[in-house]
Amino acid sequence: MSEKNNTRLELMSVTKVYPGCIANDAVSLRVAPGEIHALLGENGAGKSTLMKIIYGVVKPDAGQMTWNDKEVSVTGPAHARQLGMGMVFQHFSLFETLTVTENIALYLSPAEYGNLKTLRERIIAVADEYGLAIHPDRVVHTLSVGEQQRVEIIRCLLQDIQLLILDEPTAVLTPPEVEQLMVVLKTLAHKGCSILFISHKLHEVNALCDRATILRGGKVTGSCIPRETSARDMARMMLGDELELQDAMPPGTAGAPTLVMHDINVKPQDTFGIHLKDINLSLHSGEIVGLAGVAGNGQDELVDLINGELAPDAGRLIFQEQPIQAFTVQQRRRLGMCTVPADRIGRGAVGTMSLTENNLLTGYVTHGVKKGWINWQTLRARATDIIARYKVKASGIDSSAGSLSGGNLQKFIIGREIMQNPKLLICFHPTWGVDVGAANLIHQQLIQLRDAGAAILVITEDLDELYLLADRLGAICGGRLSPVHKKQDVPLERLGQWMTGNFQEEATCAH
Repeated sequence: MSEKNNTRLELMSVTKVYPGCIANDAVSLRVAPGEIHALLGENGAGKSTLMKIIYGVVKPDAGQMTWNDKEVSVTGPAHARQLGMGMVFQHFSLFETLTVTENIALYLSPAEYGNLKTLRERIIAVADEYGLAIHPDRVVHTLSVGEQQRVEIIRCLLQDIQLLILDEPTAVLTPPEVEQLMVVLKTLAHKGCSILFISHKLHEVNALCDRATILRGGKVTGSCIPRETSARDMARMMLGDELELQDAMPPGTAGAPTLVMHDINVKPQDTFGIHLKDINLSLHSGEIVGLAGVAGNGQDELVDLINGELAPDAGRLIFQEQPIQAFTVQQRRRLGMCTVPADRIGRGAVGTMSLTENNLLTGYVTHGVKKGWINWQTLRARATDIIARYKVKASGIDSSAGSLSGGNLQKFIIGREIMQNPKLLICFHPTWGVDVGAANLIHQQLIQLRDAGAAILVITEDLDELYLLADRLGAICGGRLSPVHKKQDVPLERLGQWMTGNFQEEATCAH
Protein backbone atom coordinates (compact mmCIF):
# COMPACT_ATOMS: atom_id res chain seq x y z
CA MET A 1 0.00 0.00 0.00
CA SER A 2 1.55 3.23 -1.19
CA GLU A 3 2.05 6.14 1.21
CA LYS A 4 3.01 8.68 -1.52
CA ASN A 5 -0.49 10.02 -2.08
CA ASN A 6 -1.75 12.93 -0.04
CA THR A 7 -5.34 11.87 -0.59
CA ARG A 8 -6.72 8.38 -0.91
CA LEU A 9 -10.27 9.46 -1.79
CA GLU A 10 -11.88 12.83 -2.40
CA LEU A 11 -15.46 13.68 -3.31
CA MET A 12 -16.29 17.12 -4.67
CA SER A 13 -19.92 18.35 -4.76
CA VAL A 14 -21.35 14.86 -5.32
CA THR A 15 -25.12 14.95 -5.83
CA LYS A 16 -27.68 12.17 -6.23
CA VAL A 17 -31.39 12.84 -6.71
CA TYR A 18 -34.22 10.31 -6.52
CA PRO A 19 -37.88 11.07 -7.23
CA GLY A 20 -39.09 13.19 -4.32
CA CYS A 21 -35.73 13.01 -2.51
CA ILE A 22 -32.25 14.55 -2.74
CA ALA A 23 -30.18 11.74 -1.22
CA ASN A 24 -26.85 13.58 -1.54
CA ASP A 25 -26.69 17.35 -1.99
CA ALA A 26 -23.27 18.62 -3.14
CA VAL A 27 -21.37 16.42 -0.69
CA SER A 28 -17.62 16.96 -0.40
CA LEU A 29 -15.41 14.57 1.57
CA ARG A 30 -11.70 13.81 1.84
CA VAL A 31 -10.04 10.67 3.22
CA ALA A 32 -6.28 10.38 3.68
CA PRO A 33 -4.22 7.17 3.38
CA GLY A 34 -4.39 5.20 6.60
CA GLU A 35 -7.23 7.33 7.98
CA ILE A 36 -10.27 5.84 9.71
CA HIS A 37 -13.06 8.24 8.75
CA ALA A 38 -16.57 8.03 10.18
CA LEU A 39 -19.65 9.10 8.28
CA LEU A 40 -22.42 10.00 10.72
CA GLY A 41 -26.04 10.91 10.30
CA GLU A 42 -29.57 9.87 11.15
CA ASN A 43 -31.40 7.19 9.16
CA GLY A 44 -32.05 8.51 5.68
CA ALA A 45 -29.34 11.20 5.86
CA GLY A 46 -27.71 9.81 2.70
CA LYS A 47 -24.79 7.87 4.14
CA SER A 48 -25.42 4.53 2.41
CA THR A 49 -26.16 6.24 -0.92
CA LEU A 50 -22.83 8.06 -0.73
CA MET A 51 -20.97 4.83 0.00
CA LYS A 52 -22.70 3.13 -2.94
CA ILE A 53 -21.61 5.99 -5.20
CA ILE A 54 -17.99 5.52 -4.11
CA TYR A 55 -18.23 1.77 -4.71
CA GLY A 56 -19.88 2.15 -8.12
CA VAL A 57 -23.26 0.67 -7.21
CA VAL A 58 -25.01 4.02 -7.78
CA LYS A 59 -24.12 6.60 -10.43
CA PRO A 60 -24.06 10.22 -9.19
CA ASP A 61 -25.98 12.94 -11.01
CA ALA A 62 -23.24 15.52 -10.49
CA GLY A 63 -19.84 15.98 -8.87
CA GLN A 64 -16.32 14.59 -9.11
CA MET A 65 -14.32 11.87 -7.40
CA THR A 66 -10.56 11.39 -7.18
CA TRP A 67 -8.77 8.19 -6.23
CA ASN A 68 -5.12 8.40 -5.21
CA ASP A 69 -5.08 12.00 -6.52
CA LYS A 70 -6.44 11.05 -9.96
CA GLU A 71 -9.96 11.75 -11.16
CA VAL A 72 -11.96 8.57 -11.64
CA SER A 73 -15.48 7.46 -12.55
CA VAL A 74 -16.20 4.10 -10.95
CA THR A 75 -18.31 2.07 -13.38
CA GLY A 76 -19.34 -0.68 -10.96
CA PRO A 77 -18.29 -2.81 -7.98
CA ALA A 78 -15.92 -4.92 -10.11
CA HIS A 79 -14.14 -1.74 -11.18
CA ALA A 80 -14.05 -0.56 -7.57
CA ARG A 81 -12.44 -3.83 -6.47
CA GLN A 82 -9.85 -3.51 -9.28
CA LEU A 83 -8.98 -0.07 -7.94
CA GLY A 84 -8.50 -1.53 -4.46
CA MET A 85 -11.82 -0.90 -2.73
CA GLY A 86 -13.85 -3.30 -0.62
CA MET A 87 -17.29 -2.77 0.88
CA VAL A 88 -19.39 -4.49 3.54
CA PHE A 89 -23.03 -3.66 2.86
CA GLN A 90 -25.65 -3.20 5.56
CA HIS A 91 -27.96 -5.62 3.74
CA PHE A 92 -26.14 -8.76 2.78
CA SER A 93 -25.54 -9.82 -0.82
CA LEU A 94 -25.17 -13.55 -0.30
CA PHE A 95 -26.66 -16.53 -2.14
CA GLU A 96 -28.51 -18.54 0.48
CA THR A 97 -28.20 -21.94 -1.26
CA LEU A 98 -24.41 -21.73 -1.66
CA THR A 99 -21.70 -22.37 0.92
CA VAL A 100 -19.56 -19.70 2.54
CA THR A 101 -16.62 -20.65 0.29
CA GLU A 102 -18.75 -20.58 -2.86
CA ASN A 103 -20.17 -17.16 -1.98
CA ILE A 104 -16.71 -15.71 -1.47
CA ALA A 105 -15.49 -17.33 -4.70
CA LEU A 106 -18.22 -15.49 -6.61
CA TYR A 107 -16.99 -12.22 -5.12
CA LEU A 108 -13.37 -12.74 -6.21
CA SER A 109 -11.86 -13.45 -9.61
CA PRO A 110 -10.31 -16.90 -10.26
CA ALA A 111 -6.91 -15.22 -10.30
CA GLU A 112 -7.56 -13.92 -6.78
CA TYR A 113 -8.66 -17.19 -5.18
CA GLY A 114 -6.96 -19.92 -7.28
CA ASN A 115 -9.21 -22.88 -6.52
CA LEU A 116 -11.90 -23.65 -3.95
CA LYS A 117 -9.59 -25.76 -1.79
CA THR A 118 -7.03 -22.97 -1.54
CA LEU A 119 -9.75 -20.40 -0.93
CA ARG A 120 -11.27 -22.54 1.81
CA GLU A 121 -7.92 -22.63 3.60
CA ARG A 122 -7.53 -18.86 3.25
CA ILE A 123 -11.01 -18.29 4.70
CA ILE A 124 -10.16 -20.40 7.74
CA ALA A 125 -6.85 -18.56 8.21
CA VAL A 126 -8.39 -15.09 7.87
CA ALA A 127 -11.34 -15.99 10.10
CA ASP A 128 -8.99 -17.25 12.80
CA GLU A 129 -6.77 -14.18 12.51
CA TYR A 130 -9.67 -11.76 12.84
CA GLY A 131 -11.64 -13.70 15.43
CA LEU A 132 -14.59 -14.04 13.04
CA ALA A 133 -15.21 -17.75 13.39
CA ILE A 134 -17.14 -19.29 10.50
CA HIS A 135 -17.25 -22.77 8.94
CA PRO A 136 -16.42 -22.45 5.21
CA ASP A 137 -18.61 -25.43 4.25
CA ARG A 138 -21.82 -24.14 5.79
CA VAL A 139 -24.68 -23.19 3.49
CA VAL A 140 -25.59 -19.53 3.96
CA HIS A 141 -29.28 -20.12 4.74
CA THR A 142 -28.20 -22.04 7.86
CA LEU A 143 -26.24 -19.04 9.19
CA SER A 144 -27.55 -16.52 11.67
CA VAL A 145 -27.55 -12.83 10.76
CA GLY A 146 -24.37 -12.32 12.77
CA GLU A 147 -22.64 -15.16 10.99
CA GLN A 148 -23.67 -13.81 7.59
CA GLN A 149 -22.16 -10.48 8.59
CA ARG A 150 -18.89 -12.29 9.31
CA VAL A 151 -18.88 -13.72 5.78
CA GLU A 152 -19.30 -10.23 4.32
CA ILE A 153 -16.39 -8.90 6.38
CA ILE A 154 -14.11 -11.86 5.64
CA ARG A 155 -14.58 -11.69 1.89
CA CYS A 156 -13.48 -8.03 1.92
CA LEU A 157 -10.49 -8.79 4.09
CA LEU A 158 -9.32 -11.43 1.60
CA GLN A 159 -8.57 -8.63 -0.87
CA ASP A 160 -5.45 -6.46 -1.00
CA ILE A 161 -7.46 -3.30 -0.42
CA GLN A 162 -6.56 0.38 -0.10
CA LEU A 163 -10.03 1.47 1.03
CA LEU A 164 -12.46 -0.55 3.14
CA ILE A 165 -16.04 0.75 3.34
CA LEU A 166 -18.02 -0.57 6.30
CA ASP A 167 -21.76 0.12 6.56
CA GLU A 168 -22.87 -0.82 10.10
CA PRO A 169 -20.36 -3.71 10.30
CA THR A 170 -20.70 -4.25 14.05
CA ALA A 171 -24.49 -4.11 14.31
CA VAL A 172 -24.82 -7.83 15.01
CA LEU A 173 -21.41 -8.58 16.50
CA THR A 174 -20.85 -9.29 20.17
CA PRO A 175 -18.65 -6.92 22.24
CA PRO A 176 -15.59 -9.23 22.07
CA GLU A 177 -16.05 -9.55 18.29
CA VAL A 178 -16.32 -5.77 17.98
CA GLU A 179 -13.14 -5.31 19.99
CA GLN A 180 -11.32 -7.81 17.79
CA LEU A 181 -12.59 -6.14 14.61
CA MET A 182 -11.38 -2.76 15.87
CA VAL A 183 -7.92 -4.20 16.45
CA VAL A 184 -7.93 -5.49 12.87
CA LEU A 185 -9.13 -2.17 11.45
CA LYS A 186 -6.46 -0.23 13.33
CA THR A 187 -3.85 -2.67 12.02
CA LEU A 188 -5.08 -2.20 8.45
CA ALA A 189 -5.03 1.57 8.88
CA HIS A 190 -1.48 1.42 10.24
CA LYS A 191 -0.50 -0.38 7.01
CA GLY A 192 -1.95 2.49 4.97
CA CYS A 193 -5.46 1.18 4.24
CA SER A 194 -8.10 3.89 4.51
CA ILE A 195 -11.39 3.01 6.17
CA LEU A 196 -14.80 4.63 5.79
CA PHE A 197 -16.90 3.65 8.77
CA ILE A 198 -20.66 4.07 9.16
CA SER A 199 -22.00 3.28 12.60
CA HIS A 200 -24.76 4.45 14.89
CA LYS A 201 -22.78 3.16 17.87
CA LEU A 202 -21.08 6.43 18.70
CA HIS A 203 -18.85 4.96 21.42
CA GLU A 204 -17.26 2.85 18.64
CA VAL A 205 -16.68 5.98 16.60
CA ASN A 206 -15.08 7.62 19.66
CA ALA A 207 -12.73 4.68 20.12
CA LEU A 208 -11.84 3.99 16.49
CA CYS A 209 -12.07 6.98 14.15
CA ASP A 210 -9.64 9.77 13.37
CA ARG A 211 -12.21 12.14 11.86
CA ALA A 212 -15.96 12.23 11.33
CA THR A 213 -18.15 13.93 8.75
CA ILE A 214 -21.79 14.58 9.65
CA LEU A 215 -24.58 14.36 7.08
CA ARG A 216 -28.04 15.77 7.65
CA GLY A 217 -30.75 15.76 5.02
CA GLY A 218 -28.19 14.77 2.38
CA LYS A 219 -25.86 17.70 3.13
CA VAL A 220 -22.57 17.92 5.01
CA THR A 221 -23.40 19.90 8.13
CA GLY A 222 -20.17 19.58 10.08
CA SER A 223 -17.15 17.55 11.07
CA CYS A 224 -15.32 16.67 14.27
CA ILE A 225 -12.49 14.70 15.79
CA PRO A 226 -14.32 11.87 17.60
CA ARG A 227 -11.79 11.31 20.36
CA GLU A 228 -12.24 14.99 21.32
CA THR A 229 -16.06 14.92 21.03
CA SER A 230 -18.50 13.13 23.34
CA ALA A 231 -21.04 10.65 21.98
CA ARG A 232 -23.86 12.91 23.16
CA ASP A 233 -22.38 15.92 21.35
CA MET A 234 -22.00 13.88 18.14
CA ALA A 235 -25.63 12.76 18.48
CA ARG A 236 -26.73 16.37 18.76
CA MET A 237 -24.70 17.27 15.67
CA MET A 238 -26.55 14.52 13.81
CA LEU A 239 -30.05 15.10 15.11
CA GLY A 240 -30.24 18.64 16.47
CA ASP A 241 -30.64 20.24 19.87
CA GLU A 242 -34.16 18.87 20.25
CA LEU A 243 -32.75 15.38 20.84
CA GLU A 244 -33.67 14.00 24.26
CA LEU A 245 -32.02 10.68 25.07
CA GLN A 246 -33.19 8.50 27.93
CA ASP A 247 -30.45 6.84 29.94
CA ALA A 248 -32.86 4.73 32.00
CA MET A 249 -36.29 3.19 31.57
CA PRO A 250 -38.89 2.60 34.32
CA PRO A 251 -39.29 -1.04 35.42
CA GLY A 252 -42.31 -3.08 34.43
CA THR A 253 -44.77 -4.89 36.65
CA ALA A 254 -45.04 -8.56 35.74
CA GLY A 255 -48.53 -10.01 35.54
CA ALA A 256 -49.82 -13.45 34.61
CA PRO A 257 -47.75 -15.73 32.36
CA THR A 258 -48.47 -15.12 28.67
CA LEU A 259 -46.19 -17.79 27.18
CA VAL A 260 -44.72 -20.73 29.08
CA MET A 261 -42.28 -23.23 27.60
CA HIS A 262 -41.90 -26.53 29.48
CA ASP A 263 -38.94 -28.86 28.82
CA ILE A 264 -38.77 -28.00 25.12
CA ASN A 265 -36.44 -29.92 22.84
CA VAL A 266 -36.01 -29.19 19.13
CA LYS A 267 -33.62 -31.29 17.08
CA PRO A 268 -31.61 -29.47 14.39
CA GLN A 269 -33.13 -29.38 10.93
CA ASP A 270 -29.76 -29.50 9.16
CA THR A 271 -26.11 -30.37 9.81
CA PHE A 272 -25.24 -26.96 11.19
CA GLY A 273 -28.47 -26.28 13.04
CA ILE A 274 -28.57 -25.81 16.80
CA HIS A 275 -30.28 -28.35 19.05
CA LEU A 276 -32.55 -26.57 21.52
CA LYS A 277 -32.36 -28.55 24.74
CA ASP A 278 -34.44 -28.43 27.91
CA ILE A 279 -35.87 -24.96 27.26
CA ASN A 280 -37.87 -23.67 30.20
CA LEU A 281 -38.97 -20.06 29.98
CA SER A 282 -41.99 -18.04 30.97
CA LEU A 283 -42.85 -14.62 29.56
CA HIS A 284 -45.26 -12.54 31.63
CA SER A 285 -47.58 -9.73 30.68
CA GLY A 286 -46.20 -6.33 31.60
CA GLU A 287 -42.53 -7.25 31.43
CA ILE A 288 -39.60 -7.39 29.02
CA VAL A 289 -37.29 -10.40 29.09
CA GLY A 290 -33.90 -9.91 27.44
CA LEU A 291 -31.74 -12.72 26.08
CA ALA A 292 -28.09 -12.21 25.17
CA GLY A 293 -25.94 -14.61 23.21
CA VAL A 294 -23.24 -14.94 20.59
CA ALA A 295 -24.76 -15.31 17.12
CA GLY A 296 -25.54 -18.87 16.08
CA ASN A 297 -26.27 -20.30 19.53
CA GLY A 298 -29.94 -21.08 18.98
CA GLN A 299 -31.52 -17.62 18.81
CA ASP A 300 -32.95 -18.25 15.33
CA GLU A 301 -34.33 -21.63 16.34
CA LEU A 302 -35.89 -20.20 19.49
CA VAL A 303 -37.69 -17.46 17.54
CA ASP A 304 -38.88 -19.97 14.92
CA LEU A 305 -40.10 -22.27 17.70
CA ILE A 306 -42.21 -19.54 19.29
CA ASN A 307 -43.47 -18.36 15.89
CA GLY A 308 -44.58 -21.82 14.86
CA GLU A 309 -42.04 -22.28 12.07
CA LEU A 310 -40.36 -25.07 14.06
CA ALA A 311 -42.25 -27.80 15.89
CA PRO A 312 -40.87 -29.12 19.19
CA ASP A 313 -39.79 -32.75 19.36
CA ALA A 314 -40.66 -32.77 23.05
CA GLY A 315 -42.16 -30.42 25.60
CA ARG A 316 -45.09 -28.04 25.75
CA LEU A 317 -45.79 -24.44 24.73
CA ILE A 318 -48.63 -22.80 26.63
CA PHE A 319 -49.99 -19.47 25.40
CA GLN A 320 -52.52 -17.85 27.70
CA GLU A 321 -53.27 -21.21 29.31
CA GLN A 322 -53.80 -23.20 26.10
CA PRO A 323 -51.32 -25.59 24.43
CA ILE A 324 -50.13 -24.24 21.07
CA GLN A 325 -47.30 -26.55 20.02
CA ALA A 326 -49.48 -27.84 17.15
CA PHE A 327 -50.65 -24.36 16.09
CA THR A 328 -49.55 -22.85 12.77
CA VAL A 329 -47.86 -19.46 12.35
CA GLN A 330 -51.17 -17.91 11.30
CA GLN A 331 -53.06 -19.42 14.22
CA ARG A 332 -50.49 -18.02 16.65
CA ARG A 333 -50.68 -14.58 15.07
CA ARG A 334 -54.45 -14.60 15.45
CA LEU A 335 -53.96 -15.31 19.16
CA GLY A 336 -51.84 -12.16 19.46
CA MET A 337 -48.22 -13.05 18.67
CA CYS A 338 -46.09 -10.66 16.62
CA THR A 339 -42.43 -10.78 15.59
CA VAL A 340 -39.72 -8.37 14.49
CA PRO A 341 -37.28 -10.75 12.73
CA ALA A 342 -33.52 -10.34 12.58
CA ASP A 343 -33.48 -10.20 8.78
CA ARG A 344 -35.57 -7.20 7.77
CA ILE A 345 -35.27 -7.84 4.02
CA GLY A 346 -36.52 -11.34 3.25
CA ARG A 347 -38.09 -12.19 6.59
CA GLY A 348 -39.42 -8.83 7.76
CA ALA A 349 -40.30 -7.22 4.46
CA VAL A 350 -40.33 -7.78 0.70
CA GLY A 351 -38.09 -5.19 -0.91
CA THR A 352 -40.03 -4.88 -4.18
CA MET A 353 -43.40 -4.38 -2.49
CA SER A 354 -44.76 -1.03 -1.32
CA LEU A 355 -44.99 -0.08 2.34
CA THR A 356 -48.76 -0.49 2.14
CA GLU A 357 -48.35 -4.01 0.78
CA ASN A 358 -45.71 -4.81 3.39
CA ASN A 359 -48.14 -3.67 6.06
CA LEU A 360 -50.56 -6.27 4.69
CA LEU A 361 -48.03 -9.10 5.09
CA THR A 362 -48.69 -9.37 8.81
CA GLY A 363 -51.30 -6.67 9.40
CA TYR A 364 -54.01 -8.69 7.64
CA VAL A 365 -54.50 -10.58 10.90
CA THR A 366 -55.82 -7.56 12.79
CA HIS A 367 -57.01 -5.13 10.14
CA GLY A 368 -57.54 -4.60 6.44
CA VAL A 369 -58.94 -8.01 5.49
CA LYS A 370 -62.46 -9.26 6.09
CA LYS A 371 -63.86 -12.52 4.74
CA GLY A 372 -61.03 -12.67 2.24
CA TRP A 373 -61.55 -9.13 0.92
CA ILE A 374 -58.75 -6.57 1.21
CA ASN A 375 -59.69 -3.09 2.38
CA TRP A 376 -56.90 -1.06 0.80
CA GLN A 377 -58.17 2.19 2.29
CA THR A 378 -57.69 0.81 5.80
CA LEU A 379 -54.24 -0.54 4.94
CA ARG A 380 -53.12 2.77 3.42
CA ALA A 381 -54.35 4.65 6.48
CA ARG A 382 -52.42 2.29 8.76
CA ALA A 383 -49.24 2.58 6.66
CA THR A 384 -49.58 6.39 6.78
CA ASP A 385 -49.97 6.22 10.57
CA ILE A 386 -46.88 4.02 10.97
CA ILE A 387 -44.78 6.42 8.87
CA ALA A 388 -45.92 9.40 10.92
CA ARG A 389 -45.72 7.83 14.37
CA TYR A 390 -42.32 6.22 13.84
CA LYS A 391 -40.84 9.08 11.80
CA VAL A 392 -40.10 6.83 8.83
CA LYS A 393 -38.33 8.75 6.07
CA ALA A 394 -40.03 7.68 2.85
CA SER A 395 -41.52 9.47 -0.14
CA GLY A 396 -44.89 7.94 0.71
CA ILE A 397 -46.85 4.77 1.38
CA ASP A 398 -46.25 3.60 -2.20
CA SER A 399 -42.47 3.60 -1.73
CA SER A 400 -40.94 0.16 -2.05
CA ALA A 401 -39.47 -1.30 1.12
CA GLY A 402 -36.15 -1.73 -0.68
CA SER A 403 -35.93 2.02 -1.36
CA LEU A 404 -35.76 2.84 2.36
CA SER A 405 -32.57 3.05 4.35
CA GLY A 406 -32.05 0.09 6.66
CA GLY A 407 -32.89 2.06 9.77
CA ASN A 408 -36.08 3.50 8.30
CA LEU A 409 -37.26 0.08 7.17
CA GLN A 410 -36.55 -1.22 10.68
CA LYS A 411 -38.71 1.54 12.15
CA PHE A 412 -41.54 0.64 9.76
CA ILE A 413 -41.40 -3.07 10.67
CA ILE A 414 -41.30 -2.30 14.40
CA GLY A 415 -44.26 0.04 14.00
CA ARG A 416 -46.21 -2.47 11.94
CA GLU A 417 -45.89 -5.11 14.65
CA ILE A 418 -46.42 -2.87 17.70
CA MET A 419 -49.51 -1.23 16.21
CA GLN A 420 -51.22 -4.61 16.04
CA ASN A 421 -51.33 -4.44 19.87
CA PRO A 422 -49.85 -7.92 20.37
CA LYS A 423 -50.14 -9.90 23.56
CA LEU A 424 -46.62 -11.22 22.88
CA LEU A 425 -43.95 -9.42 20.86
CA ILE A 426 -40.64 -11.02 19.92
CA CYS A 427 -37.97 -8.49 18.94
CA PHE A 428 -34.82 -9.92 17.34
CA HIS A 429 -32.17 -7.15 17.09
CA PRO A 430 -34.84 -4.43 17.46
CA THR A 431 -32.57 -1.45 16.75
CA TRP A 432 -30.10 -2.96 14.27
CA GLY A 433 -28.80 -0.13 12.05
CA VAL A 434 -31.03 2.47 13.69
CA ASP A 435 -29.72 5.92 14.68
CA VAL A 436 -29.68 6.99 18.32
CA GLY A 437 -32.80 9.13 18.03
CA ALA A 438 -34.80 6.38 16.32
CA ALA A 439 -33.53 3.78 18.80
CA ASN A 440 -34.73 6.02 21.62
CA LEU A 441 -38.18 6.23 19.97
CA ILE A 442 -38.35 2.44 19.53
CA HIS A 443 -37.36 1.90 23.16
CA GLN A 444 -40.12 4.24 24.33
CA GLN A 445 -42.70 2.43 22.17
CA LEU A 446 -41.62 -0.95 23.55
CA ILE A 447 -41.97 0.35 27.11
CA GLN A 448 -45.45 1.71 26.31
CA LEU A 449 -46.47 -1.65 24.84
CA ARG A 450 -45.13 -3.43 27.92
CA ASP A 451 -47.00 -1.09 30.23
CA ALA A 452 -50.18 -1.75 28.24
CA GLY A 453 -49.89 -5.41 29.30
CA ALA A 454 -47.89 -7.10 26.54
CA ALA A 455 -45.16 -9.65 27.17
CA ILE A 456 -41.99 -8.80 25.22
CA LEU A 457 -38.95 -10.92 24.44
CA VAL A 458 -35.89 -8.98 23.23
CA ILE A 459 -33.04 -11.00 21.71
CA THR A 460 -29.91 -9.02 20.89
CA GLU A 461 -26.16 -8.89 21.26
CA ASP A 462 -26.34 -5.22 22.26
CA LEU A 463 -25.83 -5.58 25.99
CA ASP A 464 -26.37 -1.87 26.65
CA GLU A 465 -29.81 -2.19 25.09
CA LEU A 466 -30.64 -5.25 27.18
CA TYR A 467 -29.70 -3.52 30.43
CA LEU A 468 -31.72 -0.47 29.37
CA LEU A 469 -34.93 -2.32 28.45
CA ALA A 470 -35.16 -5.67 30.19
CA ASP A 471 -36.87 -6.42 33.47
CA ARG A 472 -35.33 -9.91 33.53
CA LEU A 473 -32.12 -11.04 31.84
CA GLY A 474 -30.68 -14.32 30.62
CA ALA A 475 -28.53 -15.75 27.85
CA ILE A 476 -28.58 -18.56 25.32
CA CYS A 477 -25.55 -20.68 24.48
CA GLY A 478 -25.35 -23.90 22.50
CA GLY A 479 -29.12 -24.23 22.39
CA ARG A 480 -29.50 -24.02 26.18
CA LEU A 481 -30.93 -21.22 28.29
CA SER A 482 -29.18 -19.79 31.31
CA PRO A 483 -31.13 -18.88 34.41
CA VAL A 484 -33.26 -15.78 33.87
CA HIS A 485 -33.21 -13.35 36.78
CA LYS A 486 -34.15 -9.77 37.57
CA LYS A 487 -31.83 -7.33 35.85
CA GLN A 488 -30.43 -5.92 39.07
CA ASP A 489 -29.36 -9.44 40.06
CA VAL A 490 -27.38 -10.04 36.84
CA PRO A 491 -24.13 -8.05 36.75
CA LEU A 492 -22.41 -7.73 33.37
CA GLU A 493 -19.72 -10.23 34.33
CA ARG A 494 -22.31 -12.90 35.13
CA LEU A 495 -24.19 -12.28 31.88
CA GLY A 496 -20.90 -12.61 30.00
CA GLN A 497 -20.27 -15.97 31.70
CA TRP A 498 -23.75 -17.13 30.73
CA MET A 499 -23.08 -16.13 27.11
CA THR A 500 -20.16 -18.56 27.07
CA GLY A 501 -22.29 -21.40 28.51
CA ASN A 502 -20.93 -21.12 32.02
CA PHE A 503 -24.14 -21.83 33.93
CA GLN A 504 -25.56 -24.77 35.83
CA GLU A 505 -26.75 -27.61 33.59
CA GLU A 506 -29.88 -28.20 35.63
CA ALA A 507 -30.80 -24.53 35.94
CA THR A 508 -34.21 -23.52 34.78
CA CYS A 509 -35.50 -20.01 34.39
CA ALA A 510 -36.95 -17.95 37.16
CA HIS A 511 -40.70 -17.58 36.91
